[in-house]
Amino acid sequence: MLMANPATLRNLVKRYETLRSTHARLGTSESSRQLEDVSYTLCVTTGTRTVPDALAVAAAQLRAVPAAGSLSPAPGPAEVQLTA
Repeated sequence: MLMANPATLRNLVKRYETLRSTHARLGTSESSRQLEDVSYTLCVTTGTRTVPDALAVAAAQLRAVPAAGSLSPAPGPAEVQLTA
């Protein structure tokens, strides 16, 4: 199964939550359109058809990867060994 870039997925979930709150507060046609757009993108990105499913898949995928700050640094020149 393909997995979305974790940073992209985190941003989509955060944007969805922000727009959901904004739309609940404002209820404008613009906030509705933006919420529909991010909902669609979240579903496509996670390979799902509903927002609850998309959020569940996103949560599972994000749990499966380390947080951005806990990644090991890339190997430096002394740690790379070239072979023929």
